Amino acid sequence: MKLPSLFGGTRGLEAQIDLYFDKVLEAGLVFARAMETYLERGIVPEYEELVGRVTEVEEEADELRREIETQMTTHTLIPELREDVLSLIEQVDEVTNHYEAAVYSFYIQQPVIADEYRADFGELARLVHRTADEMVTAARAFFRDLTAVRDHVKKVQFYESEADKVTTRVGRRIYASELDLAHKMHLTSFLERLDSIADTAEDIGDKLSILTIKRMI
Repeated sequence: MKLPSLFGGTRGLEAQIDLYFDKVLEAGLVFARAMETYLERGIVPEYEELVGRVTEVEEEADELRREIETQMTTHTLIPELREDVLSLIEQVDEVTNHYEAAVYSFYIQQPVIADEYRADFGELARLVHRTADEMVTAARAFFRDLTAVRDHVKKVQFYESEADKVTTRVGRRIYASELDLAHKMHLTSFLERLDSIADTAEDIGDKLSILTIKRMI
């Protein structure tokens, strides 16, 4: 269901929101590449460059978010949805924060991941990235075409569930292993940190479902 713009034809604001979502997607791509690099080669110069890049993208996204929030308080917006949309933008920002926190945690703590778990960590990283990407697509659809929101939210829920399964399965394997307890706890904390990205994306998907219903009424 295509509806009139939330912004009363304020194309500049619409363009900024699009650019903001682009930055969230870019942060996800940098995160995904950083995880691949760490799992394949550990802390190498390329990984350090990716850590710096995800911080730059997060800062660029923050600046856009602040500009959007300022404009939304001064331009025409459907009154009953103003606070909801502002809250949505704030929640999406949490995903870029999670991406940055994850790559920095790997950089600082340098968890030792045995070969037998590397593929599992890689699978989890790809799933949480896919979950977040589908969330961004659902968020874009909320501003453009409400009929598409539900389909993408369903995908968010699917990938988040798959991420949970991997987190649980790998956590059980780690705790059943011969690793010492401190190492087990360290590795599972990284599983949980990665999984939290998918959890946040799912929470945003749930919010989008509610906002879509409100806008369609």
